Amino acid sequence: MSDAGEEPLEETEEDGGTEMEEEEEDYNSYYRERESMPQKLKEDDMLEEGEGGEGGKEEAVREKTEEKAAAAGEEVAAGVQEETTVKPQEITKSKISLEKLTVTDSQSIMSGTFLKTHSGDESKRASEHSETNELFRDLSSQRRFLDLEQISSEELQISSPDSQPSSKLGQKTHQMPQDESGQEGTDLEAEKGERIQDKRLSYLKIPEDSLVATSEDILFQKDDRANVYPLTLTWSFGWNSSLPVYYIRDESQRVLLYVCAHTAVIYNVFNNNQHHLQGHPNVISCLCISEDRRWIATADKGPNCLIIIWDSFTGIPVHTIFDSCPEGNGIGAIAITRDAKYLATISDAEIQKVCIWRWTLAVETPACTLDLPKEYGFQNYLIFNPTNNKELVSNSKTQAIYYLWCEERDILAHSAPHLTEKTFNKLVGKLTQSVFHLNLTQILSATMEGKLVVWDIYRPPSSASASLDFPHIKPCKLVHLQKEGITVLTTVDSYIVTGDIRGNIKFYDRTLSIVNWYSHFKLSSIRTLSFSKTPAAPPTEKSNYPPDCTLKGDLFIVRNLIIGTSDATVYHLTTDGTKLEKLFVEPKDAICAISCHPYQPLLAIGSFCGMIKVWDYEKKKYLFSRVFEKGLGIQSLTYNPEGVLLGAGFTEGTVYILDAMSLENQTPEPFKYSRTSVTHVSFSHDSQYMATADVRFTVSVYVVVVRNGHRVWEYLARLRSHRKSICSLLFGVHLDSNEPRLLSLGKDRLLIEYNLLKSSKDHLEVLDIHRTDQGNYPTCMVWYPPLTRELFLLICNSGYKVKLFNSTTKMCRKTLLGPVYGSSIEQVQILPVKSTLELQKRYMVFINRDKVGLQILPVDGNPHKTSAIICHPSGVAGMTVSYDGCYAFTAGGHDRSVVQWEINLSALEAAVSLGGEDLTPFYGLVAGGREGKFYRELEDYFYYSQLRSQGIDTMETREVSEHICLSELPFVMRAVGFYPSEEKIEDMFNEIRFSEYVDTGKLVDKINLPDFFKVYLNHRPPFGNTMRGIQHSFDILGFTNSKGEKVIRREDFLKLLLTKGEHMTEEEMCDCFATLFGLNPEGWKSEPAASSIKGSEICFEEQLPDEITAEIFTTDILGLTISQDFTQD
Repeated sequence: MSDAGEEPLEETEEDGGTEMEEEEEDYNSYYRERESMPQKLKEDDMLEEGEGGEGGKEEAVREKTEEKAAAAGEEVAAGVQEETTVKPQEITKSKISLEKLTVTDSQSIMSGTFLKTHSGDESKRASEHSETNELFRDLSSQRRFLDLEQISSEELQISSPDSQPSSKLGQKTHQMPQDESGQEGTDLEAEKGERIQDKRLSYLKIPEDSLVATSEDILFQKDDRANVYPLTLTWSFGWNSSLPVYYIRDESQRVLLYVCAHTAVIYNVFNNNQHHLQGHPNVISCLCISEDRRWIATADKGPNCLIIIWDSFTGIPVHTIFDSCPEGNGIGAIAITRDAKYLATISDAEIQKVCIWRWTLAVETPACTLDLPKEYGFQNYLIFNPTNNKELVSNSKTQAIYYLWCEERDILAHSAPHLTEKTFNKLVGKLTQSVFHLNLTQILSATMEGKLVVWDIYRPPSSASASLDFPHIKPCKLVHLQKEGITVLTTVDSYIVTGDIRGNIKFYDRTLSIVNWYSHFKLSSIRTLSFSKTPAAPPTEKSNYPPDCTLKGDLFIVRNLIIGTSDATVYHLTTDGTKLEKLFVEPKDAICAISCHPYQPLLAIGSFCGMIKVWDYEKKKYLFSRVFEKGLGIQSLTYNPEGVLLGAGFTEGTVYILDAMSLENQTPEPFKYSRTSVTHVSFSHDSQYMATADVRFTVSVYVVVVRNGHRVWEYLARLRSHRKSICSLLFGVHLDSNEPRLLSLGKDRLLIEYNLLKSSKDHLEVLDIHRTDQGNYPTCMVWYPPLTRELFLLICNSGYKVKLFNSTTKMCRKTLLGPVYGSSIEQVQILPVKSTLELQKRYMVFINRDKVGLQILPVDGNPHKTSAIICHPSGVAGMTVSYDGCYAFTAGGHDRSVVQWEINLSALEAAVSLGGEDLTPFYGLVAGGREGKFYRELEDYFYYSQLRSQGIDTMETREVSEHICLSELPFVMRAVGFYPSEEKIEDMFNEIRFSEYVDTGKLVDKINLPDFFKVYLNHRPPFGNTMRGIQHSFDILGFTNSKGEKVIRREDFLKLLLTKGEHMTEEEMCDCFATLFGLNPEGWKSEPAASSIKGSEICFEEQLPDEITAEIFTTDILGLTISQDFTQD
């Protein structure tokens, strides 16, 4: 492979356009052997295939089909454009090479559907035709592959065996893609074409109904199927402006394709409806679409990444490639051939891998791969040669790479000449996108300096050894097209098109002479250009095409196009009349703030770019918006209970109070009492108070006062009440006085209530402070609905627990296992009810790191009472619920999207019913279930504790009871492997003691086995004790020794046990070590047995090493076995 020469090449400087000599298309013998198959040989082969009889029965079927095919051929010859209806072939073989069944070039289309081979060896062709004959002979099994060349690209569809649509074959295409080498076939005589068509159709035995034919309109037909999921995506607000937007339907529909987080959205502009292509577990990183707009390929970036190919006519995923990137980094670039037969991908890894996929076959491995050196830079753009499926080009910011796929040898050769400023003695700039020249053997690469690098493709002469030399590229020219940096480079019809950072769109001819441009629209930087599939209509008297800028002044006729810009705006340009229409404008920065109106179907969305948009989420209609000055990013939004005000907190500390319907300021000046981002805004129930919290742990309060007969908002006071970030700010109501109460919850584990009545100017009074947890930190809180006579405050923590605190005493009354979906709950809201009849059946909506879910109340630890779905793989930033409880909305933060979820409570209730009653759902939470070893041991320990409480040495008759006293509960818990702290034990006691107090006024002092089992499941760590957790404690408490290990000295270890946390007495510590070291009989305090050795007689110097590691503590001291499960979270 040769690179650019040492001497600098010339740069052609022409601002308007550059004259370039026309180069004729030169395909040497390297390609001719595969491309130039004599037409006569094709016909002879096909006639031989057609005449090979298969028996009397098959001959009769063939003759019958020939009669229909002959009639169809006569209509084609007569110029009658009529749809032909065929049935699919059901092929028994599961795999077959697409090269064996292909369509000939555009001239052959008018003669019917042909079979063609690519091998030059006649005997090989004969064997392939024999194999193909055998495949078509058996029609009993399912179709197992896609043959994209056997049928028109407009007619393709994958259907399931259960539901195969029967419709007419698509209309005859006006233009058929060339074959793989790009060479067109010769014209056939009409009579000979009809005869060959008859023979081909006879050979194929095509039935009447087509498996692959479908209508483009089927995607948006109304679906009356019942919603079977608790949460269903119904609308996506926003789009990922870093990825292209494609124009996939004609003017009659105007349908777009774009990406919103991990979902591809097909949007019908005229009908204002969306179809969502869901299936990716991570954010979609790249996508592409076939030339006929039928096949969509999407890929994501992250663990367990997927490549999915979709049928845009039906929205069905027709093929999914798993494990496409074993390194787990995902896909960085993707491309599809013009005929949609092959996919190419480049991984997003340090060592990038280029893969070619035969996606139409039932294979999960690429046809060939190539690892790219790191010196090439990160390749972020990839495209096929539209006239040759075996050629590709990709580029990074500094390097363009040409690829040639030698399919026969499974080799992906490449050429990557080094390009520097010395190459042309000129500044080149960073590369952005590359394309193949329209009709020359050249590649064009655009740069951010407004230049085009022209690469010549050099192919080896026919005399060269094919095994030693491959085509390569060399930089030959640097063309200075314009002053503005080029961000988009593409081709359409006979034009080379550029989009630049100034919003200009320019069209050049094959010689790079400028033909026309659009520069008066004043657009932002162009991110994507997508032209209509339908060619521009010929000019008529009513046409208003502009003239081009050539000397001839011909009409500039080009297809309509979709324009996507860097400010997340999408436009439609109608070239006939030069009409620019703004389709939608979405936030270009992160979206963290969303809020639903309290009694209208309105959704307010705030972005870091300073935009607030208000939508009617039922009609899916944008209503109004406001864009604040630069530097003001919206961090939080909240409607007041009356729905007339909208409180907005900004990233630089400003607080605005806006009119909910006009977004105009309701205060003369915004409040500016914080220097950091305002994360929470909350209103009291009577809208007399507004409170905010910022990232510097400060709570601020604002109050309504009367000035000159007008109600105005004023600042009251602020207080830095927490030591760590505030996760919730909540107003409530004093039941006895109906006065508002304000509480804040921080990750410092403090729940603080403020005394608003005693607060004054610049003084925020604290009423009380309570610590909510020991090891875990709280994440959010909400008022628990009145399902019982006792009023609770629900607090979720990082340990997957849901805790209920008495709203007055702040006593922890219950600890329950919350939803466990990979991360702890970060925000909760109680679902509003539509009527008073639903008050006794309540539900909770929650979000964690990347999911949104539903929980049936009351929470009891039943895993079947919850459901969740991935909503934003890169992280959820906020959540809100509609006033009627029908929808939930999630904001994706940096993915710049908001998703609307329809709530179906019946589906969730059905899942609970299927999960069983009583203890049945809980048995699955322990190993082996009810009949497993663990539960049997738990029963044994439960009843053994009765023996111990009655006395081990007694000879009296035993009384077996269904209950044990509460004092035995900690010992049974520790016996089954759960070691609660003293505070957790006290929480268990309170939970059991007061379980019936509200109803009966009595305390409970015993517990039965089923209740004990539930308490155990709800209080234990959801993943048990892990080595990682123990090691984390040693990392904090210990130091690094000479071996690089985190250790704790023996003296420090004993001192920690006696002085820190729930510290022991010296007697307790010695008794514990005596039992652990086997110096005391079993039981210690639980059995009144005499100790054989006094605690003071233990020699810690002999029993404990000088330095204690996490492994020594776990295995040698505690005597636990470190298994593989124990070392994982």
